[in-house]
Amino acid sequence: MPVDELDTRILRLLIEQPRTSVREYARLLGVARGTLQARLDRLERDGVITGTGPTLSPAALGHPVLAFVHVEVTQGHLDEVGEALARVPEIVEAFSITGGGDMMTRVVARDAMHLEDVIQRLIQVPGVVRTRTEVALRERVPHRMLPLVEAVGRAARAR
Repeated sequence: MPVDELDTRILRLLIEQPRTSVREYARLLGVARGTLQARLDRLERDGVITGTGPTLSPAALGHPVLAFVHVEVTQGHLDEVGEALARVPEIVEAFSITGGGDMMTRVVARDAMHLEDVIQRLIQVPGVVRTRTEVALRERVPHRMLPLVEAVGRAARAR
């Protein structure tokens, strides 16, 4: 089922006021609590809402260095390499990609030496051919979903 205008209003509230109760969301939206809960359940079931936990800062956890590491993988070993990368705690995300490499990882580290240690561990993973690392200097656009939610809402209103 596509996301409609009420869904986008719900998502906006979840983003802007994540610690509010379902009862308060229903009051703010002017809908019955049961209606809101049914919408939330559907949005979760459909995979639109994928979590409700806090967003954590790697820097505040002592890992201020952020790098994107491209990983070239021996053909046929993508799954095995992905499983091995999932065991490295400093890898906070990994994606299989097209283009210059087979996987892209987001790696956090305490400092440059720690980043080098993490990269050395990656190179030792069976099936990893080579890596290429790009260190992030400054975040220019933080992770965000509200502009996308607003665009979806505008499209829903236009339908």
